[in-house]
Amino acid sequence: MSSSFADLKRSRKTSLKSLISESNKLDTPSNKPQEDTRFWKPDVDKAGNGYAVIRFLPPVKEESMPWIRIYNHGFQGPGGWYIEDSLTSINKKDPVSEHNSMLWNSGIESNKDLVRKQKRRLTYTSNIYVVKDPTRPENEGKVFLYKYGKKIWDKLNSAMNPEFEADTPFNPFDFWEGANFKLKIRQVAGYRNYDSSEFETPGPLLDNDDELEVIWDKQHSLDEFMKPENFKSYDELKAKLDRVLGLASSNNANPNAAKSAEEVAAPSQPKSTPSPKMATASAEDDDDMSFFEKLAEE
Repeated sequence: MSSSFADLKRSRKTSLKSLISESNKLDTPSNKPQEDTRFWKPDVDKAGNGYAVIRFLPPVKEESMPWIRIYNHGFQGPGGWYIEDSLTSINKKDPVSEHNSMLWNSGIESNKDLVRKQKRRLTYTSNIYVVKDPTRPENEGKVFLYKYGKKIWDKLNSAMNPEFEADTPFNPFDFWEGANFKLKIRQVAGYRNYDSSEFETPGPLLDNDDELEVIWDKQHSLDEFMKPENFKSYDELKAKLDRVLGLASSNNANPNAAKSAEEVAAPSQPKSTPSPKMATASAEDDDDMSFFEKLAEE
């Protein structure tokens, strides 16, 4: 920005370079959304393996839970990809759930196969403290949001509700009696696998409560993500679904059957071969977060 007419004259060549640079950005549009720097993602090597140590953090001030759950849909139709959060996350009617219910209740097996490919998947988000990040050490000692799937959630749940009586339950989201989590990532059948991840022995994150309070103050709101205004409207999602699947504008579905269709099309269903116009990157036994990571790479 020029502060005087003389500055404007002196900087004219630099200004041209800047304008050309900005115009090139406009001529090369990107479909990738702006990355949210509040979120941390583990890096993996060329073989798909990765390692980090993180600590799950307690609820944010004035919030009750240290996690949120959001349902998503990710599938491809003749009109492109449908990758959107589901309104069922906030207990509202969702057009994909309604459409899936209609297909499921038709009794036609091929329609049930489509439902399994278009079923909703569950992701969780929590605040974490990065203890060790070998590929990006600048992240260590910082607070981030972390999005994860069922495999990691199962390990958190097992810490709170151990399967065997000999195992002592603990709160993995606690500053003092929680435990560091060793995140171990392997590439299995083209997907990220978290089975080898494990908790260390429970103990304080830090020995100084004042430092812990500083970390607590830096945590990000989770309730913010569950506000209705942060979800696309039913009409927006319906218009996109119709475009992706090539549906007519009117689709008479039975909204009361949505829950049954989503529950029946669970991960335990047998795998089905995707049709050319409804291909997904899904594998029924894979972690939900890994599924969306796979989609992001395509």
